[in-house]
Amino acid sequence: MNRIFILFIFLVSTQLLKAQTHGANDTIKVHAFITPEGDTIPCGYFAQVIVYTKVNTKWKKYWTEWNRLRNAVYVTYPYAKAASKTINEINTRLANVTDAGQRKAIIHSKEKELRQQFGDKVTQLSIYQGKVLMKLIRRETGDNCYEIIKEYKGGFNAGFWQSVAYIFGSSLKQNYDANNDDKVMEAIVKDVERMYGYKI
Repeated sequence: MNRIFILFIFLVSTQLLKAQTHGANDTIKVHAFITPEGDTIPCGYFAQVIVYTKVNTKWKKYWTEWNRLRNAVYVTYPYAKAASKTINEINTRLANVTDAGQRKAIIHSKEKELRQQFGDKVTQLSIYQGKVLMKLIRRETGDNCYEIIKEYKGGFNAGFWQSVAYIFGSSLKQNYDANNDDKVMEAIVKDVERMYGYKI
């Protein structure tokens, strides 16, 4: 009887050991993340869940306006950068020039270059894109378009083009406020700068 009992205990113990060593729930394989310090942390992945919903009128309007602004920035930002570069070049060349005729010739030559490079493209911009361009020029140069035209082409020209802009519901005196009114535009500009390697 004792031998049978001992044999029974031995068989049960063996099965328990097997269950602990090779049981179905003993070891669960999981993915792991290795930290820079060399620690191994178990991790798991949830199955992808796609949630569909209807966009209400408010958000539909927001994203429509955002896409319109983004497209306008993508189109006009290179022109604003070119205008900024040209203005800096003009200022550098005019720094030591006092003769009115020479100053006028320098300004005219740079204006001609801009017209050859961007003239046709800029005239094809929509009124909305033109407004965005003027804001971006203000951002890049620190001056609004009215001040720039007045500086290089005189007050009469600045006043004339301001009147034209007013007729189309715009203004050459566009301001740029990256922290408030133009916060969304600024975020888009930063995205364009990163994408195309412009200096931020």
